[in-house]
Amino acid sequence: MKEVYEFLKKCGVFFLATVEGDQPRVRPFGALNIFEDKLYIQTGKIKNVSKQMVNNNKVEISGFCQGDWIRIQAKVVRDDRLEAKVSMLDNNPELKSMYKADDDNTEVLYLTSATATIYSFTKAPVVIKF
Repeated sequence: MKEVYEFLKKCGVFFLATVEGDQPRVRPFGALNIFEDKLYIQTGKIKNVSKQMVNNNKVEISGFCQGDWIRIQAKVVRDDRLEAKVSMLDNNPELKSMYKADDDNTEVLYLTSATATIYSFTKAPVVIKF
């Protein structure tokens, strides 16, 4: 999982795909955190992406960096604990102008049942399950 975290951090921006009805939805993300040995993402509960993940917790993430790319298939689980939100905001301080750990909007979710594959044009794919 640490390798997946490092890859996505190196990308800076990665893309999260959800489903809304029968329509895929993709948007850029950048905030990541490892908390209690789980890989977390962050969003706002008022956003459509949050509503989509509540309705269908299956997501895919993709990122590209320095000629390599990653694809992650996972399920997300909401973590409403204050400690998880504080950790996310402390490790992504750029979010603090928009979110507070104790507001009703900040949402952190961790990936579970995840399979990440790192691809390259010059090396064999690397599969990481977490």
